[in-house]
Amino acid sequence: MTSSFIVHRSGLAGPASTEAASAQLAAGNVMARRPRRIGKTPGRPTPPRGRPLAPASMNNFLRDVQCEMRRAERSRAALSLVLFKFGDEATAGPSPATELLDILAHAKRETDVLGLIDRQTVAVLCPDTDASGGHTFIRRVDALAAHLPYGAVCATYPDHLFDSLSRLADTMPSAEVFLACDATNRSNSGYALKRGLDIVVALFALCLLAPLMVLVAGAIALTSPGPVIFRQTRMGRGGVPFTFYKFRSMTPRGDDSIHREFVARLIREGEASAAPSTATDTPFKLTDDPRITPLGRFMRRTSIDELPQLFNVLKGDMSLVGPRPALPYEVANYQSWHLRRVLGVRPGITGLWQVQGRSRVCFNEMVRMDLRYIRDCSLTLDISILIKTVLVVLRCEGAV
Repeated sequence: MTSSFIVHRSGLAGPASTEAASAQLAAGNVMARRPRRIGKTPGRPTPPRGRPLAPASMNNFLRDVQCEMRRAERSRAALSLVLFKFGDEATAGPSPATELLDILAHAKRETDVLGLIDRQTVAVLCPDTDASGGHTFIRRVDALAAHLPYGAVCATYPDHLFDSLSRLADTMPSAEVFLACDATNRSNSGYALKRGLDIVVALFALCLLAPLMVLVAGAIALTSPGPVIFRQTRMGRGGVPFTFYKFRSMTPRGDDSIHREFVARLIREGEASAAPSTATDTPFKLTDDPRITPLGRFMRRTSIDELPQLFNVLKGDMSLVGPRPALPYEVANYQSWHLRRVLGVRPGITGLWQVQGRSRVCFNEMVRMDLRYIRDCSLTLDISILIKTVLVVLRCEGAV
């Protein structure tokens, strides 16, 4: 079954059908880029208007299309794709595609994937969106881009347009058809004072909390065998692994299979965990993990076990505020849009979901909160989150 519709504006000849759009894609010039290893993509400043956008990450837009197609087949979730096609006429000033990228950055949701197919075609992949939602999105863009001449085609999976893009990905394995970051945000580098704030606050907190940390270290050493500091590999900015520090709250050399299964189920269920059965249920944490020591339960309930992460902040592996650093086996279970939470910014000790959801939201909602933070990152927002974090920790909300 195929569900698609076409919108034309300003008399510009756009694709007459999704089959025509597919033919144009098959013959089109996809922008090829040198592949980049994950973690090697440098931060990209906001491009000035009128200049081409540089690749934002190693994610391949066509591969994302393939992943979302498989997810739609597996879960029967709705999936739409919108293409905005420009003519070949020259324009003075910024190109229409560059202007439209800026507009789409405001119009799309955090979970939508924005990319370029070629120099005249901008694409938006819309997970969990049916034909009606795609039509609404086009109307929203049209209201913001009335001065730009373009033709728009929207297809809802299954459709010939998806098949054409999938075949194009198979025939161009080295193509780097890039995701376009929001042209108006600074998600790759944050704001100018972010690193300075991290260093100043981390140093102040370490000086203030040093006596407490010494007491906690001594208590851990006296109550259970093993190292005081727990070291673990986590995924940092751009997917670069780093050594993550916490006070050890579990027995040493414990079997992590129970947590691996828990994480896989949590991500697989997606929205299903959104409604805990009781007020004390915490979907993000194992409440009956047999590996946790009695002292460890107290440290987790008060968040004291997180304090060594201040050293991660000083090293530059983490920030005070940002998405929580993911485990490698967690990332292995991610859907394509989930990966965007680990590519753009440094992970943080605290973030939006800790102060707004605090273990009570589902996994997909947590990712949406992380993407919202990446989009809106600012000094004011960081200070607000840090203040709320102190209040949440003092009340022991959502901790186990």
